[in-house]
Amino acid sequence: MAKKGIARAARKELADVPQQLAALASMSVPDLAKKYLELYGEPTRSRNRDYLKKRLAFRIQELAEGSLSARAVARISELGDRLPERWRMRQVEETKPSAPPPPAAADGRAAAADGRDARLPPPGTVLARVFKGAQHRVTVREDGIEYEGQLHRSLSSVAKLITGTAWNGFTFFGLKDGSPKAVTP
Repeated sequence: MAKKGIARAARKELADVPQQLAALASMSVPDLAKKYLELYGEPTRSRNRDYLKKRLAFRIQELAEGSLSARAVARISELGDRLPERWRMRQVEETKPSAPPPPAAADGRAAAADGRDARLPPPGTVLARVFKGAQHRVTVREDGIEYEGQLHRSLSSVAKLITGTAWNGFTFFGLKDGSPKAVTP
């Protein structure tokens, strides 16, 4: 409700859109952030000047000339999976109820309820990868990753051991896209 009141007040102030857009070019980042709060009704986390200018220019024009038509919004919904990922993510965030974020480990990774990295498959899962003609198998354990009888802290440390160079372990073992390619129970 407060956002609608802010938008209505801002619309009255935005009679001269070209002048408002030109004024953005000479504004400092704190001024842009203040203008963002004024036009969107919420603070911005960004301190990127170009990003803020683009968002504010869009909002100024939206308030002066109106938002997307109902037909355009319906067409966007109809396109569904063909939408760019950022649009899909925004739609999901707007429709789902807010939930507390998952607890993060000390190094910033997402953690499962039991303290493990939530991206890892369940304990007991065997991941296999052929590298330079040799098959390498690791087993996911509660307390780490088992490879050749040794327990390792992460998939990345095992991938580095196998390749001799730094690798993202999730990418190396085919888990990066969310669907494991080489997982066996």
